[in-house]
Amino acid sequence: MKAEIICVGTEILMGNIVNTNAAYISRGLAGLGVSCFYQSVVGDNDGRLSEVFDEAAKRADIVILSGGLGPTEDDLTKETVAKAMGRKLVEDEKAWKQIKKFFEKRDIKYTDNNRKQALVPEGAKVLYNKNGTAPGIIVEGENVTAILLPGPPGELIPMWDDQVVPYIREKSDAVFVSEMVKLCGVGESLVETELKDLIDAQTNPTIATYAKVGEVDIRVTASAPDEKAAGKLVKPVVKEIKKRFGSYIFTTDENVTLEASVLQLLDENKLTLATAESLTGGMLTSRLINVPGASEVIKTGFITYSNKSKRKYLGVKRSTLEKHGAVSEQCAKEMVKGCAAATKADAAISLTGIAGPDGGSEEKPVGLTYIGVSVLGSIKVKKFVFSGEREKIRESATATALTMLRHSLLESLTERTFSEK
Repeated sequence: MKAEIICVGTEILMGNIVNTNAAYISRGLAGLGVSCFYQSVVGDNDGRLSEVFDEAAKRADIVILSGGLGPTEDDLTKETVAKAMGRKLVEDEKAWKQIKKFFEKRDIKYTDNNRKQALVPEGAKVLYNKNGTAPGIIVEGENVTAILLPGPPGELIPMWDDQVVPYIREKSDAVFVSEMVKLCGVGESLVETELKDLIDAQTNPTIATYAKVGEVDIRVTASAPDEKAAGKLVKPVVKEIKKRFGSYIFTTDENVTLEASVLQLLDENKLTLATAESLTGGMLTSRLINVPGASEVIKTGFITYSNKSKRKYLGVKRSTLEKHGAVSEQCAKEMVKGCAAATKADAAISLTGIAGPDGGSEEKPVGLTYIGVSVLGSIKVKKFVFSGEREKIRESATATALTMLRHSLLESLTERTFSEK
């Protein structure tokens, strides 16, 4: 089965918003074993959208469109697809009731153009929206099926997960089972090199790698007549990947993030954590506290951007700053040591560096970063030089800090277990 994605919206073309919908749908299709060879972005223009849809319909079994289902005149997706597939628009009574209820619940007056959102192509399957006003729509034609989804990710994602995925699974001739293996502390090129023999020999299941900032994900997907048979094909490949990468693997649960795995490791061993950030300015702590239950582990987070704050809150010595500077191994060490002492946390982490674009020198270039980790009194400091723009450097430092903390925890816990025996 082949699918194609069309994201509708002039704001995407203009770069005013990032097209996260295509990425999410693509990952979902891969997990379902559906091939996606083309993606398009088109503005709010009937003629151009019609042209793009007609081309997609020639190449794919399913065309998935996101955006353009709003109440305004430039929201044309539904009208364009209905015309292309020879359907007239009719009002869906349940959709209109839900739209009115959405506004009434929020004490907002709905307008006449909101009723437009309740119009659907005749004979279509309606995907009722629990998180917004515009319903999704599935229009089955002779040669192609069009799936129309609302643009806001907060509406699209639950609609995709709850209604579209089961629909595609039901239409598929085979059952697809996927398992994700997530790694940190190892680069994509090395991962692909280590898996080259498996990738070259792949037929069913297939292996695909995806690089993110600070991690690499490996998806193993198999197809079979039933879920049990597909699972049996996936299992030995995942087992082999685990054997090859060992402790670099932080989870095989697609929904678990790197920061969640670190917090889980701390929580399971009844350890607390404190952070001291200069370079990242709270980015590390923000990622951690996005995880539900983080308050059980995190004690305190310091943002010590100035030298004065490093001295005042973390006890960094004036002589250290004068002799070595804030961006130095010595400063990172005193930051993490002071952070652990001030909070009495079992584990602590510090980051100091130069994010740029200014402030670098030949001796200390932009991207230079020192990360300090303290676990149960044992301190390690490592030097890194990250590349990219300011935001990319800070993101890379944050991901690397989480990886470094995880490995330090594993080492410390292994040593503690060994000493207890």
